[in-house]
Amino acid sequence: MNYYILNYILEKNYLEERGKYRTEHLNLAKEAAQTGTVVLAGALDNPADEAVLIFRAENEEAAKTFAESDPYVKNGLVKEWSVRKWNVVIGNDVAN
Repeated sequence: MNYYILNYILEKNYLEERGKYRTEHLNLAKEAAQTGTVVLAGALDNPADEAVLIFRAENEEAAKTFAESDPYVKNGLVKEWSVRKWNVVIGNDVAN
């Protein structure tokens, strides 16, 4: 398994607008966490201009599919997103 970082660059109105889509977004994230695909996720603070989701999967498709399905992305709260492989060398369950 590999790790991937899904990075969101958020729109300026993210905090004001997210309430409309928050439940659907969190349900999507919780579902991915229950399957073990999402390991950690959350928005950065002060300022709340980015969010980071850590995926553990065979390839980057899991993170891409998540982003494409995310109501925050689909409703314009995310200005841009990217996925990058993260070569983890230290952690609880790193298997090389």
